[in-house]
Amino acid sequence: MTVSVSVPVSNRFDWLFRGVTEIFPHQPNSADPAENLSQRLAQTERPLRVKLGIDPTGADIHLGHSIPLRKLRSFQDAGHTAVLIIGDFTARIGDPTGKSEVRKQLTPAQVTTNALAYLDRVRPILDFDTPGRLEVHYNSEWLSKLDLGETLELLSTMTVGQMLAKEGFATRYEQENPIFLHEFLYPLMQGYDSVAVKADVELGGTDQKFNLVVGRDLQRHFGQTPQFGLLMPILLGTDGVQKMSKSLNNYVGLGEDALSMYSKLEKTPDSTIKDYFTLLTDLPLDRLPENPRAAQKLLALEVVTQYHGQTQATQAQADSIALITTGQNAGGESIPEFSLSAVNFPAKIFQILSAIGLCSGSNDAKRQIQGGAVKLDGQSVTDIELTYDDAAGLVGKVLQVGKKRFKRLVN
Repeated sequence: MTVSVSVPVSNRFDWLFRGVTEIFPHQPNSADPAENLSQRLAQTERPLRVKLGIDPTGADIHLGHSIPLRKLRSFQDAGHTAVLIIGDFTARIGDPTGKSEVRKQLTPAQVTTNALAYLDRVRPILDFDTPGRLEVHYNSEWLSKLDLGETLELLSTMTVGQMLAKEGFATRYEQENPIFLHEFLYPLMQGYDSVAVKADVELGGTDQKFNLVVGRDLQRHFGQTPQFGLLMPILLGTDGVQKMSKSLNNYVGLGEDALSMYSKLEKTPDSTIKDYFTLLTDLPLDRLPENPRAAQKLLALEVVTQYHGQTQATQAQADSIALITTGQNAGGESIPEFSLSAVNFPAKIFQILSAIGLCSGSNDAKRQIQGGAVKLDGQSVTDIELTYDDAAGLVGKVLQVGKKRFKRLVN
């Protein structure tokens, strides 16, 4: 993945557009503030209202989710108003983008729990304290009040053909997978959010362009000036191959402890490290270390500092170095070694945890894995059926349960 700004912008606003994949509409030579976001930023007599909508379909978020949030913070720092919309109503439908089948509808209680956890995670990113710089809305404020007539008006703004042009719907239709009518409401309701908050700019990932365009169309339909769309790239995971995802176990969670975050980020592949610096930090890209290992350490330290503070980030770096070089943490506590010769391979990870004494038995090991307490060299282990045919993939690595139980695996 190569991150680049696909539209020329004035130097004055370069930092606002750092890492942006696309801005639309954008006529770079136009002086019309309706066609050129740079002109709109320069000429506006009031702070722009910059919208980001999030659906709390889960409680855990990772660094990939932080990218549009960090861009929202950039607009806050430039003096504009961030409008964060918690899609508590739309989450009950679920965004069909990129899905091969209908999403499971959440209960209001599940949505509320997830939303509170989400807000807690984003506090280190957004400015919650400066008056006038942040509005937080739940879209049930307006969507739950739409009557049938108003819903029919929304439906009348788009044809079935237009809806089926949406990538996920088109694929499902071709594959004869069911598409339910309530799913067609999602982009319309998400777009209506822009009408409700009178958004000037909406942020989203590249996979959200359809939804952002619907927002523009609905604003035009309701007599408002259509918003600009600003798209950010999808972050590749720590494997450098697939998009960051908890299900793929290639993620760095915003709620992880400092050492876990640091341990993952200091192994960022060379192919993605510049993108990580671009999207996850504000560091000048022309002053990064040329040495790949030094760049990895700087990236890890910078990102961990954002979420845990300088003291914990520095401690995590020291602990990581000590674990690798001396087999001790920075406090001098040795990591005991365990010989894998005592394990009967092939063996599942929960059996290994039990065999080496990090867990009291197989059932305890399964509970620890399912609870997110198990890590192998800083990477979370979530699959209780993970199987190793032999010791080759384990020798030299540190197996961890919780924050204080470690074993270094040796032959």
